[in-house]
Amino acid sequence: MQNETPDSRPKVTPDELLALIGTSPADNLQGFFTAVPWKSKWVGEGVRQAFDYQNFLDTVGKRIEVFGPWAVACAWQSSLMDTYVTGPIRAQARMAAGSGRNPDLISDMNGWIYKGYSRLLYTMTGFFIEDGKFSREKAEKISTTRKGYTFLKNYMEEFAQLEHGYNNIGLTRLNAMKELLKCLLVVITETPPADGKLPFAQKDTGGKAVSFDKYLAVNRIRLENLYRENVFDIKDYSERVTGGKIGFSRYEYVEGSTLHRVRLRDYPPPKGVKPNGKILYMVTPLINKPELFDLAAGKSVIEGMHREGYRVYLIDHGDPGWDETELGLDFYGKTLHDHYLEILKKRHPRAEILIMAYCMGGTLMMPYLARRAEERLADGKPMDVKKVALMASPIKFDDGDSGHHAIRTLIRQHYDPRLMKELFGAVNIPPQVIESGMNEIQPGVQYQVVMGFYGRAENPEAIADAAPFLYWLTHGTRFPVSAHIQWIQKVFIGNQIYEGNFRLPSRHPALDGRPVNMDMLRKTGVAIFEYKGSRDVIAPAGSCVAAETWGQTGPASASKGGLRNRSIEKNVGHIFVGSRRHLAEYLAAVNEFYGS
Repeated sequence: MQNETPDSRPKVTPDELLALIGTSPADNLQGFFTAVPWKSKWVGEGVRQAFDYQNFLDTVGKRIEVFGPWAVACAWQSSLMDTYVTGPIRAQARMAAGSGRNPDLISDMNGWIYKGYSRLLYTMTGFFIEDGKFSREKAEKISTTRKGYTFLKNYMEEFAQLEHGYNNIGLTRLNAMKELLKCLLVVITETPPADGKLPFAQKDTGGKAVSFDKYLAVNRIRLENLYRENVFDIKDYSERVTGGKIGFSRYEYVEGSTLHRVRLRDYPPPKGVKPNGKILYMVTPLINKPELFDLAAGKSVIEGMHREGYRVYLIDHGDPGWDETELGLDFYGKTLHDHYLEILKKRHPRAEILIMAYCMGGTLMMPYLARRAEERLADGKPMDVKKVALMASPIKFDDGDSGHHAIRTLIRQHYDPRLMKELFGAVNIPPQVIESGMNEIQPGVQYQVVMGFYGRAENPEAIADAAPFLYWLTHGTRFPVSAHIQWIQKVFIGNQIYEGNFRLPSRHPALDGRPVNMDMLRKTGVAIFEYKGSRDVIAPAGSCVAAETWGQTGPASASKGGLRNRSIEKNVGHIFVGSRRHLAEYLAAVNEFYGS
């Protein structure tokens, strides 16, 4: 029995400590399955109304012959709004985008809360770490003395300040960080919470929950590992470990490939690899760094294709600047590919050129290949690119079985192309804005990513292994504003590619600006390999239907040795290449397709 001292008190419990914080936006008492940035949406709606009102004033102000003195008054009011309301909003958006900050000041504040919360988790955990190990003796002393209680109470007050200042509700990133705080309190006090819900609880091989003692032992290791690497803030950790540089394979930029900020990377096969004589042209989305395909050893599409002897070329869109704001899908979906395929044909005149495209890169590649087939036919030449492998590339966007109904409804309600132009027409759309939209598509993703990372932290190798992916995930690129508006209006809402109404330029006057004949893919013998995920909410399986719609031999086949077109659906999400196992499965399947 513990000796009584003037400083002793009954052991504090996790519930007692959490009660000091009170109910906060980090608790998700609403039971939402995703993050809800309600303050940002409220402010955003106010911004949109302000620009709508000014647009109304401008319209009236230009019709003095109709509205007379009212037109003059409206013009004067519009000038005042531009000076004191809309002008400063535009300037703030430009400054934020130019400096890499979130143009949404409310969301930007959340970023500071994450940093503060992670700092508190780090310092509080560190108090109990001695020689790299969690000290049960120190934890016992802290949790059973008045002085120790004051120590913990002070921390809870600081956590409370941050939690109550948070601007989101639901399954948020802060919600996951609070789960780690609960875990820390349970480990310190060696007392389970009253509701019995243990964060990061595990089950044994028989499916039963592990004993509480085992739970404590495992989570001491988890906290030791997290403290040693200071990885409580996943974004900060990824920046610190990678130094902002990710990618595994060696490459060089192809001379003469620069178009605006876009360049073509050449990945020569490593020494000791026998070339197979085939050229792989990899097409990436506009919104991500291309290193997703080359994260690390064993987690690299490029490394895997190198092993098979392919010479790999990859489009690097860079980070679009002010001079690319007016570039649209004509440029990114036609001009680029014409230029780069011509380069490849001159470099490798006798080699077969194969295409691999991911997400929207694959979406835009399909009309390009169809237009290329039309142009080749007009020149009296056969189609020269006959095989394309699509990875999670949506083609069909409708309110039916494509799986896009919910996000299309959301876009119709909230997307304002004119406001996008007003705010980002001079700087392009920042990655934080794109990330916000992607979070809307993926329910609970902010919570799940962080919880998944913390949940694997009992393994030190898992922490290091995650760094390149976390950096890629939290550091996107800007989206050219004109291309983004066209993507939303023409492809996502208009469904023009699938319905055969998508237009592209052409050097042939009879084809220039006319709808692309998508059936040319089938008629000219283009074989399509489609790889999609049943858990993919960005490119739902129902939207990835290129092979079955335009495939060379009709309906797609997943059987070995069957039709040239293949459509494979796996139990994976959108970014499946981040998993070694899923990546290996994909590489085996795509190499079988290319070799057929």
